Amino acid sequence: MKNTKKINKRQHAYEVIRSRILDGTYAPGQRLIIDQIVKEVGSSPIPVREAIHQLESDQLIEYKANTGAVVLSLNEEVYKETLEVLAVLEGYTTLLSVSYLTESAFEELEFKNMGMKKALEDFDLEVFSELNREFHAIIYSYCPNQMIVKNMEQIRDRLKNVRKTGFLLYPKRAPQSVKEHDLLIDMLRRKTPATEIENFARQHKLNTLKAFNQKEG
Repeated sequence: MKNTKKINKRQHAYEVIRSRILDGTYAPGQRLIIDQIVKEVGSSPIPVREAIHQLESDQLIEYKANTGAVVLSLNEEVYKETLEVLAVLEGYTTLLSVSYLTESAFEELEFKNMGMKKALEDFDLEVFSELNREFHAIIYSYCPNQMIVKNMEQIRDRLKNVRKTGFLLYPKRAPQSVKEHDLLIDMLRRKTPATEIENFARQHKLNTLKAFNQKEG
């Protein structure tokens, strides 16, 4: 019974800290004050420390000498490398999902993409970015390889943690992304040859990297 309570407290602390990282309450590079979190979640230090170690494993937190636990910051080089890894994983995950996608899934994808078009018309790039995440999450939710899905979710959370990434940095990429989504939905519906789907999905993500590089130039 005690062990169950301990796990519940650790999970609660984990969810609170994680949500604050992802919604920007805790900014990249910010130090986490354990005593303060302990008071806020109504716990003892041990479950909070265990939650922080779990978030370190998720690569949302890092430990720095003489500082302690801080929210992970990504420099531009690491950001680019992370996008490259995500491109490979999204390509393969999309490939694995093809055989399992249902008509309901295609309708959800179309609905999300329509929402992205509307957000673009309203110049609401934050909503656009979130709908983009949800669009791809629908596809990989049908992937049978849960280990790949877990790795993708961790990477996507890491990128979301950096609030200045994605379409918020380069809105010129947004209209083309919507068009690529339309093409991807069509390819998935028609069950285009697997290698073509994988290559297209991978290039779709690499186009985001290309837009980022052009922003720099």
